Amino acid sequence: MSKKFINASIYKHDDASEILVENGKFVAFGNDLGDADEVIDLQGRLVLPPYVDSHLHLDYYFTGQDPKIKNESGTLFEAIDLWNDYKKGTTKEEMKERMRKAVNDVASYGTQYIRAQTDCTDPNLTGIKAAIEVRDELKDNITIQVVAFPQNGMYSFEEDGKTGRDLVEEALKLGADCVGGIPHNEWSPEDGAESVKEIVRLAIKYDKLIDVHCDETDDAEARYLEQLNAEAMKQGYGPYTTASHTCSFGSADDAYAFRMMGLFRQSGLNFVSCPTENLFLQGRQDTYPKRRGLTRVKEFVDNDINVAFGQDSIVDLWYPAGSGNLMNILDNGLHATQLMREQDFPRNFDLITYNGAQLMRIEDEYGLDEGKPANFIVVDAPTVFEAQRRRSDCLASVRHGEYLFKKALPKYETELDVTRKTK
Repeated sequence: MSKKFINASIYKHDDASEILVENGKFVAFGNDLGDADEVIDLQGRLVLPPYVDSHLHLDYYFTGQDPKIKNESGTLFEAIDLWNDYKKGTTKEEMKERMRKAVNDVASYGTQYIRAQTDCTDPNLTGIKAAIEVRDELKDNITIQVVAFPQNGMYSFEEDGKTGRDLVEEALKLGADCVGGIPHNEWSPEDGAESVKEIVRLAIKYDKLIDVHCDETDDAEARYLEQLNAEAMKQGYGPYTTASHTCSFGSADDAYAFRMMGLFRQSGLNFVSCPTENLFLQGRQDTYPKRRGLTRVKEFVDNDINVAFGQDSIVDLWYPAGSGNLMNILDNGLHATQLMREQDFPRNFDLITYNGAQLMRIEDEYGLDEGKPANFIVVDAPTVFEAQRRRSDCLASVRHGEYLFKKALPKYETELDVTRKTK
């Protein structure tokens, strides 16, 4: 069956207004594409590839509203300590229910791709097992990559004779897609450096991607990002490696940053910034001037270094808000990183679409291109500028040419007399 979507404003297809889909795949982008079994009029709305949430903790979803626990300091490290106790005794079914609710939440805003950071510092690997099952059960509608993330550290955690490092390897054997890490949460610089080396070694051994919580601190002297980049460069693994957060790089001096930018371009390392989360968490020890905890996103964009945005958390011990709406994440990120120059608006949506697909290494199946799966969303705006300016809603999400959801086009009524003059 063929479908033709007409009267569309198509991202990166400025000369096309129609999309032809057959058997769940894009056949053509253009104008006057001929007959189809079904014609859908998009009435000038913007078509984007589906949103990609490059960094999301499904297993933590809504744990922040449990009255038994509260992050009094609002810091990253107190949240980690609280979670370590909270997760004990959680069953796989309870974890799966939480993850499913989280996926439904973010999917309702147009996300079809998720990199799920999943805690594996649990001798039973409850979260990992739950995430893998949810990934496989929902794969027709949502693409999920599971990161084996040792929240309590590879070497600073040990329980029942198993270290965090042991559990990362067990998670990879179970089918996790990515090797995670958190070197700044190890007990010493030496352990942090060793964890970086082990992350890369495990990724190569099991042919996995890498995604490291790296230097999520205001400490301008943190250097695990440099070590991660160096290890990835040595192995030619930069394009398969992502450094998430890298908050300290936003506090580093310019001379150091200049040198590192050249090395990042050489290695092909990917980055993820989580604007709302790190705006909330960082700078807790500052009075004024207060650091805002974001990495150098604008400089990455200007230097063709791949960087994407992620939600990170939804109402958990780290972050008390969040909805999974990546339009909100984009809006906050653009303001915080000052990506509002004339040349920025036409490409800003890459931060929550194509750039995330690149670091997930799914370019072959992702994007608005002929022959690829007909996965896309429809946004209530005529242009990319208007969509960003108005923080426009996602009206529809299409997967393999079929609607995951479709909202009625909004109608506006007002009795305001805009011509009335006041004295």
